[in-house]
Amino acid sequence: MISTPILRKALGLAGPLLALSLLSAAPAAAAASINKGDTAWMLTATCLVVFMTVPGLALFYAGMVRSKNALSVLMQVFVAFSMLAILWVLFGYSLAFTNGNGFIGSFDKAFMSGVTISTMAATFSKETYIPELTYLGFQLTFAAITPALIVGAFAERMKFSAVLIFLAIWFTFSYLPMAHMVWWWAGPDCYTLAAEAIDTVKACVGDAAATDFLAKLAAATDDAAKATVLADYASAVNAANGYLFNKGALDFAGGSVVHINAGVAGLVCALMLGKRVGLGKEVMAPHNLTITGVGTGMLLLGWFGFNAGSNLEANGLTALVVLNTILGATAATLSWSFCEWLTRGHASFLGAASGMVAGLVAITPACGWVGPMSAIVIGAAAGAVCLWAVVWLKARLGYDDALDVFGVHGIGGILGALLTGIFVNPNWAAGWQGMGVTDYLATDTSTKIAEYSLGFQFNAQLTGVIVAVVLSAVVSAIALVICKFTVGLRVDEPSEREGLDLSSHGERAYS
Repeated sequence: MISTPILRKALGLAGPLLALSLLSAAPAAAAASINKGDTAWMLTATCLVVFMTVPGLALFYAGMVRSKNALSVLMQVFVAFSMLAILWVLFGYSLAFTNGNGFIGSFDKAFMSGVTISTMAATFSKETYIPELTYLGFQLTFAAITPALIVGAFAERMKFSAVLIFLAIWFTFSYLPMAHMVWWWAGPDCYTLAAEAIDTVKACVGDAAATDFLAKLAAATDDAAKATVLADYASAVNAANGYLFNKGALDFAGGSVVHINAGVAGLVCALMLGKRVGLGKEVMAPHNLTITGVGTGMLLLGWFGFNAGSNLEANGLTALVVLNTILGATAATLSWSFCEWLTRGHASFLGAASGMVAGLVAITPACGWVGPMSAIVIGAAAGAVCLWAVVWLKARLGYDDALDVFGVHGIGGILGALLTGIFVNPNWAAGWQGMGVTDYLATDTSTKIAEYSLGFQFNAQLTGVIVAVVLSAVVSAIALVICKFTVGLRVDEPSEREGLDLSSHGERAYS
């Protein structure tokens, strides 16, 4: 049996629970076929994430701005979603989810080249597939909602033209590399080195290498020799895996790719655009918390597609993800409300809604890796920590993150990513027990769980956080500079005072 350190280097702690890893068009073994139940679930999950964005995110944000800017936020989310959906099929899918190098894919599937109703994408179980078009569509929703999250940070003051240029640049140079680094891997069937899987082995490492590895495996006389061959084979398979995937970073549904990535971009936008006119002198309270409440409910419902869809299959793990998503969200709602009650003398509805979203953010990277009791702890921690970020950290640093994108998504995503490394531990007691990581090289069973190391896993999670923070910050700053010297960043002061609904779009949200 292969040793744990070698396994971790070879597989990067990859397992069937590592959500959203593209296994697109992975070579199918002879018994592989489309699973209709999984396909039906994934199409449903795709629709749920669309609902989560438009109208969910759009209404959540619109209710929190002043009435004169409500329509502008709706417009930014709707048009951003539409633009990014088109960019995804033109080149985004290809750059994120094809073989290239550890940091970005290739243009092999640009303009959906080679993607047909017959091509398949693997799930996280061997010889189990869904249509590649289903996978492409599901991933489209992630690629479209992530940049749209940033809208909340620069609400009420950024030019519409600058919004679109910024989001297009950020999507291309921050979202796509992060998606590739965290989620791209060869797929489960590639880790089966056996003579009966010769076609798959050839497709994974090439004809000559496949013949060589199978000959070496046949010649191995003991378990140690076989383990060495398997380790070398896994290294060859992993040659094109994502950088953070091979580091072992776990991100079930987008803690680093989506939330840290977008949250840091929001912070950079808030810092570089400056504060809204009148901030601290004029009332800037949310104009309609009822709309925000409706949007929050839509986000909660859509998040089940976001998180549970990330399993790519409809099974017991999917049920666990749904439960963990509920528990993380509700625990954070209670935690934020209670902490606000203690520190500010009242529990507000805006706080409860913000807490629910913070819990959803924090449980996202962990939802398929942890037990239900751990999900409650993660959610409770997110409620308290994100409240601190929104109330104390923002005031201390003095930035104007209008709708607290960094405080909720950035901080919540960082917290969730790090706690994932702790609670994935399969040795916790029942109820707390993490799922552990599957050893695809195990010769006795495809569901063997690898040995857990807190030091290794926490370091992998921390590496993923740091890469997301640095990449997003640098790309965001460059993109904003480009916007500044082309179309300009902010509307002028009279337009900002009038409100972006009229000044940018010639309409009013309310008559």
